[in-house]
Amino acid sequence: MASAFQERKLKGMFAAFDADGDGYLRQQDFVALVARWNRLPGVEPGTELRARVESLLMGWWAALVEVGDANGDGAVDLEEMLALVDRLPAMVADVTATADTVFDATDANGDGRISPEEHQRLVETWNGQPVDMAGVFELLDLNGDGHLSREEFALLWRQFWISDDPAEPGNWLCGRFPEKL
Repeated sequence: MASAFQERKLKGMFAAFDADGDGYLRQQDFVALVARWNRLPGVEPGTELRARVESLLMGWWAALVEVGDANGDGAVDLEEMLALVDRLPAMVADVTATADTVFDATDANGDGRISPEEHQRLVETWNGQPVDMAGVFELLDLNGDGHLSREEFALLWRQFWISDDPAEPGNWLCGRFPEKL
């Protein structure tokens, strides 16, 4: 069962996925998420990256329905999403593999690094709106070089989805989350 910390952290991600704000995730919410991601530089129509992004996001939807939609109504609430999150520690390789697609979609200029501006765009793409990210990137930049390497990003991505340790910097990868539920 997800801890109170994980629930607090992932509540913001749930809200970002819930495009219509009705408290349930449905396929149309993920279609809207795909549309937001498709506006990123480099995720143009007909590209291999666009196909990877769409496959990744709709794959998340399929996994959520398979694991979380216990009553078969085609909708997943926060508790049902957390049921999938409970399984992620046993799926480290799968979680890490998704980081490459997100990294490639985020690295707008293709230089193999994510800048603070590219990271901001990532978080705003998730959320579908501007987000205050003051001070967050500094927590994530593990070596202090002003960018996130692919390796740093993969570690942070795993921490975000799997970690129950509030001290791990990856918890901030997708932006701020509420201090309390």
